[in-house]
Amino acid sequence: MVFRKPPDGGWGWVIVAVSFVTQFLCYGSPLAVGVLYVEWLDAFGEGKGKTAWVGSLANGIGLLASPVCSICVSSFGARPVAIFSGFMVAGGLMMSSFAPNIYFLYISYGIVVGLGCGLLYTATVTITCQYFDKRRGLALGLISTGSSVGLFIYAALQRELIDLYGLDGCLLIVGALSLNILACGSLMRPLESSDSPPPEKMCVDKVPDQYFVYHEKEKTVEENISILEKGYNDEKSANNMPDYKQDSILNKNVLSSINVNEKDTYKKKVVEQTNFCKQLAKRKWQLYLNYWEETVVLFKNKVFSALFVAILLFDIGGFPPSLLMEDVARSANVNEDDYRMPLISILGIMTAVGKLTLGIMADFKWVNTLYLYVTTLLMTGVALFAIPFAKSYLTLAMLSGILGFLTGNWSIFPYVTTKTVGIEKLTHAYGILMFFAGLGNSLGPPIVGKVKVITIKLT
Repeated sequence: MVFRKPPDGGWGWVIVAVSFVTQFLCYGSPLAVGVLYVEWLDAFGEGKGKTAWVGSLANGIGLLASPVCSICVSSFGARPVAIFSGFMVAGGLMMSSFAPNIYFLYISYGIVVGLGCGLLYTATVTITCQYFDKRRGLALGLISTGSSVGLFIYAALQRELIDLYGLDGCLLIVGALSLNILACGSLMRPLESSDSPPPEKMCVDKVPDQYFVYHEKEKTVEENISILEKGYNDEKSANNMPDYKQDSILNKNVLSSINVNEKDTYKKKVVEQTNFCKQLAKRKWQLYLNYWEETVVLFKNKVFSALFVAILLFDIGGFPPSLLMEDVARSANVNEDDYRMPLISILGIMTAVGKLTLGIMADFKWVNTLYLYVTTLLMTGVALFAIPFAKSYLTLAMLSGILGFLTGNWSIFPYVTTKTVGIEKLTHAYGILMFFAGLGNSLGPPIVGKVKVITIKLT
């Protein structure tokens, strides 16, 4: 489908506002899962590694399912997908309040909430890219700060709700707040194509005549007149015959015509319905083949192939700090009295600043967004390397702020993808890249935990 020229404003700013609120509501709790993580350790008495899988699944499963999410958005549109996903996120959070064990949380919080977040992320990014071109970097930066602001606010909100209403009450209230996603999704008006005919006419024109069980072309005026004259002459000649002959001929004609018409109609229906099913199956199979052919073409693009490797490695190493930074401070014997602000809150607010700043920078013509993205990856590696040498709250707070700012490169990643493959292939390509990002998010914390156990044994 070819969309009309992006308006770069107008209703697009409404799209930005509701996408911001959507990401705020859906990602607030999963990104601030570190607060719930401690409560689940006490509630279920499971190991740290097994409990950490809940947060890993919630933040990774939606990205792992990004190809499926992209197909859903392409097939049904951003609005229906956003509304349906709002039910998923709210329902998953509410179900988690009744979890009898950690395995139930894997399904309710990890898979249901995570998949809903993945669908919402794909829907908000796709519809924003459709509405903006020249200001796309700014628009993507604004909507992506929603998740970071959600992390900052939900970290304190969930801790306060747990103190007031307990863990179960906290999850119920957070789930109820997520129902506001339905209102946001209803405002995601699709950007219609400019040169395509109305939907009703287009649907009728695209269906070949042989697919209809009953089809009859409209006759011209001359054909209708000839039919009437023929019927009049037949009636006139029939009136000149004796009555008994007329009756016998009429009965024979009626019986023979009924038998022939019934047989022809039945055969015709069977043949045409069979052909219709065959053509439909061929069409579905062709769409499936086209999807994989387009995927192969994308991987032939060297820049695209480099991007999927980069985002996989980045998320394996870059995601765990947001989940384990508090545990790092505890392992470094940092005095809790020195805490001015939770490290996860610092990371969250600086991520919002990073997303907005990098998004604005991406709109400058003299800035190469691909080089900008690569620079953030290299600087993230340096910051991660410095974490083991941080032994005070101030040092860890500074590293959390730096890592949060650099993690804001999420806002320019859709921009880089669009520049690499084009807006027409954005949904397909972005879904594939998010799959590898989800793989990194899911594997990152367990890999970090395993490495920690190995290094402790070696020392």
